[in-house]
Amino acid sequence: MLGVPRDGEHLVRLVLLFAAGVLLLLVVRALFVPAGFGDYGHFRTGAIADAGKRQNVFAGRAACAECHGEVLTALAKGSHAKVGCESCHGALAAQVADADKVKPVAIEVVELCSLCHAKNQARPKNQPQVDPGPHAEGNVCTECHDAHAPAA
Repeated sequence: MLGVPRDGEHLVRLVLLFAAGVLLLLVVRALFVPAGFGDYGHFRTGAIADAGKRQNVFAGRAACAECHGEVLTALAKGSHAKVGCESCHGALAAQVADADKVKPVAIEVVELCSLCHAKNQARPKNQPQVDPGPHAEGNVCTECHDAHAPAA
């Protein structure tokens, strides 16, 4: 015959192929899965320590109060009293560290206000909601509303 392998040779090849696949899987896993992964379910043991090493980019409301106390006073009286400064103005740690060199990014007011105030059935009924186009009639929200002290 033309060199037809016996049944046993097929099984040996299958076992060797399976073993090679398992070995390849173990090598790839060792190379790409970080140490400590799986110690606490689908979490890596060192993830919290790694996150703690990152530089904080948020300054916090207290840092804003040092220079903008009057804004926080107005904010405390309005319906945005619980909204943090950096929720609208973005991360400001760099600006707090060097206010002369770093300026906050300009705000696209209509786009920003629409994130919370555009009509959406899923929002609470007591949250002011508008259709920004017809409501603003081409104006920017802050031409009629004070963002730091909006009417309740």
